[in-house]
Amino acid sequence: MSTAPLTLEDWLAHCERLHPKNIDMGLDRVREVAVRMGLRFDCPVITVAGTNGKGSTCAMLEAVALQAGFRPGVYTSPHLVHFEERCRIHGDIVAAADLVPHFEAVERARTEGGEVSLTYFEFTTLAILRLMSQARLDVAILEVGLGGRLDATNVIDADCAVITSIDIDHVEFLGPDRESIGREKAGIMRAGRPVVVSDPMAPQSVIDHAQAIGADLWRFGHDFNFSGDKQQWSWAGRGRRYAGLAYPALRGANQLVNASGALAALEALRDRLPITAQAVRTGLAMVELPGRFQIVPGQPTLVLDVAHNPHSVAALTANLDAMGFFPTTHAVFGAMADKDLAPMLAKIAPLIDRWYFTDLPTPRAETAAGLQQKWNALQMVAGGRRPVQTSLHESPEQALQAAVEAADPTDRIVVFGSFYTVGGVLQDGTPRLHAKHLGA
Repeated sequence: MSTAPLTLEDWLAHCERLHPKNIDMGLDRVREVAVRMGLRFDCPVITVAGTNGKGSTCAMLEAVALQAGFRPGVYTSPHLVHFEERCRIHGDIVAAADLVPHFEAVERARTEGGEVSLTYFEFTTLAILRLMSQARLDVAILEVGLGGRLDATNVIDADCAVITSIDIDHVEFLGPDRESIGREKAGIMRAGRPVVVSDPMAPQSVIDHAQAIGADLWRFGHDFNFSGDKQQWSWAGRGRRYAGLAYPALRGANQLVNASGALAALEALRDRLPITAQAVRTGLAMVELPGRFQIVPGQPTLVLDVAHNPHSVAALTANLDAMGFFPTTHAVFGAMADKDLAPMLAKIAPLIDRWYFTDLPTPRAETAAGLQQKWNALQMVAGGRRPVQTSLHESPEQALQAAVEAADPTDRIVVFGSFYTVGGVLQDGTPRLHAKHLGA
């Protein structure tokens, strides 16, 4: 490299060039660099793994910790628009310039004493972990990128592990079924420390691993649970209850499962992070996370959701169904080619009246034309029960624009399929839609 990177953008470009693979499973290289850096945390660390619900769980933990007067740090991935979104300190996204010295420190540790190869994800994870370790935090909340056992975040020993819902995704790295995927996620547990399993139907491999290493297992339906009616909900854990809670500000039925896991984790760490009932109430009522069944008021209504596998698309479908009647639902859809696309399309198909398939700015993405072909094949199998219009677009912004032009004010537009799809329509901030008025 001729000149040293100066800006965050330069460093990210450097990280992209370093390693031939996006994903290279294994912790030896990351651990070696972490040791050279002397990376360690002086506060409790909560590590969150799972197929779906990780980001929501992290956001809820952060929101309650903030309301309790603590200083939390959060690492999540991927980002929607800007890389800096991956790290929040005391509720605020870090500044790009504040990350630069930590990238420099990773590069020094990586190259001095024999060069170590790191992927983009490993390098950037170490830089963010170093920033967090020096930020005088009361609690560090780490979202696993992929799997658990071999994920770069797992170089830090979790004081409490959380495993959210587990479903089939990333089979080429994690295995073909829930049991093998569960085994990978279980790798974030530590002996003698709490692990919260919020998946109501947890794979046996997760339970077995917790018992085998002697982790303190908190199981949904056994050690904690929730109940609710239309107005409010309650949570009960080991020796503690919260009653009459308002529903979390994150929408969707699945969010109560995520909230329950977050409350169990905070209860498990009660000695080190005492949380009041008021902090729980206010935190859950105020939690925000863009792109998770985010409903943007306007004409038409806009729904943004990063759902990108069959399990999360099923949750999105149920949530859309519960929204009530809209004359026409338009869908902007872009997705990765390695996803199980047919069940994703099939699940949500009955609710969609018009598709806007979009290309995405990454080689991993399926093309808009490829998505249209998969949809057409599905229609052939289903016997084409009703005519559904489709169109092809070069970017999520262009697809959304086409949907707005075709929509009536009382319609609904849903944007989903990938972080890239939702991030694409958020490039210039949250869009407020104003469709042409009826009869205009």
